[in-house]
Amino acid sequence: MCGIFAYLGKKEAQPILLDGLKRLEYRGYDSSGIAIADGKRIEVIKKKGRIADLVHLLNSKQLHGRLGISHTRWATHGIPSDENAHPHFDQSRRLSLVHNGVIENYQLLKQRLLNFGHKFQSETDTEVLAHLIGYNYELEEAESDPRQRLIRALKRSLKEISGTYGIALIHADVPNLLLGARRGSPLVLGIGNEEFFLSSDVTAICPYAHRVVYLNDGDLVAISPETFDIQSLNKSNNGFEIRDVDQLEMTASLKGFPHYMLKEIYDQPEAIRNAFRGRLIHEEATAKLGGLNMSPQELLRIERIQIIGCGSARHAGIVGEYLIESLAHVPVEVEFSSEFRYKNSPLDRHTVVFAVSQSGETADTLAAVKEAKRKGLKVLGICNRVGSSIARETEGGVFMHAGPEIAVAATKSFSSQVLIFSLLALLLGRLRFLSAREGHEIVEAIEALPDQVTEVLKLDSQVEQLAKKYVQCRRFLLFGRQFQYGVALEGALKIKEISYCCAEGNPSAELKHGIIALIDKTTPSICLCPRDGVYDKNISNMEEIKARGGPLIAIATENDEQVARIADDVLYIPKAPEYLSPILTVIPLQLFAYHLAILLGRDVDKPRNLAKSVTVE
Repeated sequence: MCGIFAYLGKKEAQPILLDGLKRLEYRGYDSSGIAIADGKRIEVIKKKGRIADLVHLLNSKQLHGRLGISHTRWATHGIPSDENAHPHFDQSRRLSLVHNGVIENYQLLKQRLLNFGHKFQSETDTEVLAHLIGYNYELEEAESDPRQRLIRALKRSLKEISGTYGIALIHADVPNLLLGARRGSPLVLGIGNEEFFLSSDVTAICPYAHRVVYLNDGDLVAISPETFDIQSLNKSNNGFEIRDVDQLEMTASLKGFPHYMLKEIYDQPEAIRNAFRGRLIHEEATAKLGGLNMSPQELLRIERIQIIGCGSARHAGIVGEYLIESLAHVPVEVEFSSEFRYKNSPLDRHTVVFAVSQSGETADTLAAVKEAKRKGLKVLGICNRVGSSIARETEGGVFMHAGPEIAVAATKSFSSQVLIFSLLALLLGRLRFLSAREGHEIVEAIEALPDQVTEVLKLDSQVEQLAKKYVQCRRFLLFGRQFQYGVALEGALKIKEISYCCAEGNPSAELKHGIIALIDKTTPSICLCPRDGVYDKNISNMEEIKARGGPLIAIATENDEQVARIADDVLYIPKAPEYLSPILTVIPLQLFAYHLAILLGRDVDKPRNLAKSVTVE
């Protein structure tokens, strides 16, 4: 992985490809490259490092042609290097390929090709795929139409591999043909004015295309200057749909902020407002989630909810577990997507699975969705990206409408996911045990959140000073109970992701079951202690940490003097119901991670080794 961008049209490809790569930068990468066909041959330029390093190379060697492919790479097979960067050639150097995904049987295929005399220039599975397609192309009858010959070679090769792929390829013998295919890794076709695009991410296509086609698993697309043809390698696929470009995908600028992460932290009042806009019914004190495609009777038949997700999405699911069980009395289990697909959990037809993914392309979650469907379960999605793989694979769901999230570290998507779980809990609760009075209180509390989040954001300068105080620390412990446990996990993840400091999120009660051994003067503890049903228990935990000399930071409800007497530093949030307070308590943690990373000189928007949308398992 990480990003694919390809072009076929009437313009010079190089500047368009480079612009596309820059729009994919937010996904993270360690190298980049482009390949352009000039009508006679294909030239490839690729470079380890930033896209700026690739541009520097191209300043001294311009590539000319109207057909090209490009790629940003995060290493999966082979170290980051010029040689391992994409695009890759086949043995003849007439075919060039870019690829996202993992070819699981590449070692066997590579050995077979080595036996045929092939020589490889890299350590990647992608180069093996390029050689395999080139080899099968040579096996085809030389007299046949090179276009059909190449398509047949690609089909034959895809049948021989196991694993996942999203690919774009070109061949010097067919200078007006761009091929793409996908299985388990996203690929989008963009349709412009007498020009076509392929990309792993619709945001890269938006400035150029007015319509898009989200390719399905098993699709192969053949693009020529005038038209395109989509064939399915899976008999189960039911055609394709041409969609207008979602203009929301085009509104991703810094707007005066130094980094996307900080901008997106400050986006949260509007993101939360967008998540509940049009979904609260005051007269009935409930929520409306029409995208679930379930009647009240069907919702009442739900006996169990299974939430699956990875990273921040799973942490939002943990908060959702407490929300739904508390307000709706429906049992909930939260599982890593990667673990769910291999477990034989005793789920039945009264279980509904919610797949949570900001991008809607997370490979582990997508695979878990397919496994749940195979078992006959009803699967719904909570996604930000309309038209994403998970949105199309599920039977219904809820869109977050948070707007593009560019920074690798999730911020506003986490808050939006928690908000959507609160709407779901309200809806299910009002169908069951919640009174109208309780429902009205929840509706009012939800509507108050945007203004409360705005208040919490005013802590920014105080949090920055706190980060300066603790910048020399390399280990942090975070503690939260009940609704705050998922927030402790999320805060720890933010610190790890962008500051590269070790951070551990824990249930507060687990302090005395081993974690207390880590308490010392160099390890700050961050305790989430709002006024809630477990407040007194949290106070006791803070006293234990203080007694052992550990630096103590607390996030507490405004005017809480008891916490102030115990903690070394306190960040105060507005008073809110305990089931909604996670949306407020997470924001100081996001800001703390951000400022800590800035002080340490980290690249907060594109932290090392991480990708925004993890499209490999």
